[in-house]
Amino acid sequence: MTIAVITGASSGIGRELVYAADREYRFDEIWVIARRAERLEELKGKCRNPIRPVALDLASDEDLAAYAALLEREKPEIALLVNAAGCGVFGPFAEKELDKLLHSAKLNALALTAMCHMSLPYLRSGGSIVNMGSNSSWQPVPYQAVYGASKSYVLALSRAIGRELRPRGIHVMCVCPGWIKTEFQQHASHDEYIRYVDRWYGPEEVAAQAMADLKKKKTVSILGAPVRRQVRLVKHLPVDMVMDIWCKQQGFE
Repeated sequence: MTIAVITGASSGIGRELVYAADREYRFDEIWVIARRAERLEELKGKCRNPIRPVALDLASDEDLAAYAALLEREKPEIALLVNAAGCGVFGPFAEKELDKLLHSAKLNALALTAMCHMSLPYLRSGGSIVNMGSNSSWQPVPYQAVYGASKSYVLALSRAIGRELRPRGIHVMCVCPGWIKTEFQQHASHDEYIRYVDRWYGPEEVAAQAMADLKKKKTVSILGAPVRRQVRLVKHLPVDMVMDIWCKQQGFE
């Protein structure tokens, strides 16, 4: 049985990546993973590939173990693994609840690491891993410190394991979008702490770009020329200057 596994599939970019993968590829099943079972069930009537809803909270060690057990029981061949589950906490680090900060770090970085590691025995030559990074992957980001740090981790991990897995014929790509209008932004209390946005993109645009870049075997997928220019600029500027510019844009001291 050849499958795709897509996390964060209940909304936002994750959901759009389900639709995009469904349009571009044929699988025996697409396993869609998120906490909200009812949102996953909705995908059954909207995709041509068979959908298997797998309701899991990937920030839970028990649910990660349940995923490992499901793989061991079904023994599928994973053609595509998409790690799109994530969350963020915006605002001053010292003022935010520790449990929310730790949850964000665990879901964005550690759960993604676990998903990659547990899935690898079931990936064969020609398979792909797509990890959701961010434009924040390229720099430290005051007032979303844990989110930015976790996404930097995702980018570094993706590049490193991509190099390791190259001899096995497994391709790894990190998706690093700019500002995307999704439920994620609402849950992250975006409007209170982010006052300047140069341009919004839609999650469906990110997903379409990701699928196109995956076919080209790119290691990083970035939507939009302005975002690509910003990434190139950030690479050459001093880190303190980059953070100063960010803080000034957002009205922070």
